[in-house]
Amino acid sequence: AKYLAQIIVMGVQVVGRAFARALRQEFAASRAAADARGRAGHQSAAASNLSGLSLQEAQQILNISKLNPEEVQKNYEHLFKVNDKSVGGSFYLQSKVVRAKERLDEELRIQAQEDTQKGQMPKT
Repeated sequence: AKYLAQIIVMGVQVVGRAFARALRQEFAASRAAADARGRAGHQSAAASNLSGLSLQEAQQILNISKLNPEEVQKNYEHLFKVNDKSVGGSFYLQSKVVRAKERLDEELRIQAQEDTQKGQMPKT
């Protein structure tokens, strides 16, 4: 019985250490992700939270590599028409296309705003 108790205690210690190590790793990963979001810009992160899509997801949905308003509009119109329910498309996919365009439009607006702010800064 004494050996059985020792085995159980050692097992609990091993599991406890593994759990503590996993918890520390998860906290470190969470902090790293939060830091990366902070570097991406507060407005962009807020736009991602509001739309429910990250910038990368929106770019993937509309098949866009670089933010270009003409390309966004062109791909949006094509995907919107293709996924129209009247032509056998999916309302779900059509709504994803709309959300992706909204997210990319918001990102373009943020970039334009940042560009105008940079242009207004006095040069020394």
